[in-house]
Amino acid sequence: MSAGKPVASPGGLPPGSWLGLLGGGQLGRMFCMAAQSLGYRVCVLDPGADSPAGSIAERHLQADYLDEAALDELAGLCKAVTTEFENVPAQALERLAARCIVSPRASSVAIAQDRIAEKSFLRDSAIPVAPWAAVLSDDDLRNVDPALLPGILKVARLGYDGKGQARVETIDEARAAFGKFGRVPCVLEQRLALELEVSAVVARGFDGRQACYPVSENLHVDGILAQSIAPARVSQLIASRAAELAGRIADSLDYVGVLCVEFFVLADDSLLVNEIAPRPHNSGHYTIDACVTSQFEQQVRVMAGLPLGSTHQHQCALMLNLLGDVWEAAGGEPPWSEVLAHPKARLHLYGKTQARRGRKMGHLTIVADSLAEASQVALDIERRLHMRR
Repeated sequence: MSAGKPVASPGGLPPGSWLGLLGGGQLGRMFCMAAQSLGYRVCVLDPGADSPAGSIAERHLQADYLDEAALDELAGLCKAVTTEFENVPAQALERLAARCIVSPRASSVAIAQDRIAEKSFLRDSAIPVAPWAAVLSDDDLRNVDPALLPGILKVARLGYDGKGQARVETIDEARAAFGKFGRVPCVLEQRLALELEVSAVVARGFDGRQACYPVSENLHVDGILAQSIAPARVSQLIASRAAELAGRIADSLDYVGVLCVEFFVLADDSLLVNEIAPRPHNSGHYTIDACVTSQFEQQVRVMAGLPLGSTHQHQCALMLNLLGDVWEAAGGEPPWSEVLAHPKARLHLYGKTQARRGRKMGHLTIVADSLAEASQVALDIERRLHMRR
């Protein structure tokens, strides 16, 4: 079957309708929960036998993302399909789009799948990014602008949570890292002095209407998000600028769905886009407990053709990522009863049976009337779980 033009907006799918999901990870699990709470049924297509989303969906098609028979079965059952991670093959989205609603579109996802395409798109859209250069060969490194060093060499595709990245001081170090990465396409990005990192999660419907969540402030450890604070401790000018840029990016992509834009904040309060995630994001998990409408419910609303929900934040929030390291430190199951002795702590576990160092196993959100109060609770929980910042 050849891919045709994407089907138009579903125009309000009634409860009981089937929604499709490509990917079976924790983001998909939380999507399933949001969809089911609105009365929808979910069919997950994922190759894993026991995935977090597949284990709770009404139906699980265990197949490769390019399995044509499985894609056709998904499209035959579901009126709308979405994704829970950005590396779903574009061919799969194109095939589905010939028969059902697909959001986000393959063209939008393809840009975010490749750092070179992403940075080129941002440059052409007059969106500020850190100075960078594409690295496709050793010659590109020999001719690179010396001003880009010291820098960070990043693989163009499939890099996440700090993987596929190397901090480099010299051309020789960049050449060695390029070789270590297998000489796959990369970008060399100038390393900048950052004040902090923030992100904006925006939802955009088929009609172009948008709703942006309060900007979150993010702390990373070893390249993995460790903590998000919302609202971010930045000026209203920075928060408004981040939301405005995220909205511009969504419009420029003609994006339909939930999109996260990660930013660097520099000492002069200027903002640079770090990267785009065409899906709900770890830094938006606080919306489940602290906002009227979570980012996952918003994803359901968009693909079902429903009005966007309110993004109003009713309490301050601090989210802690729970990695497999916590299980390792506890020598087994962590002491959740001690954690939940804090009445304002909300625990979300992803149903993964094997805890490994660096693996995302769940998250905790502390909701409080002030960030100071949330921070005090977070410090005690981190101590009890032997977490490090």
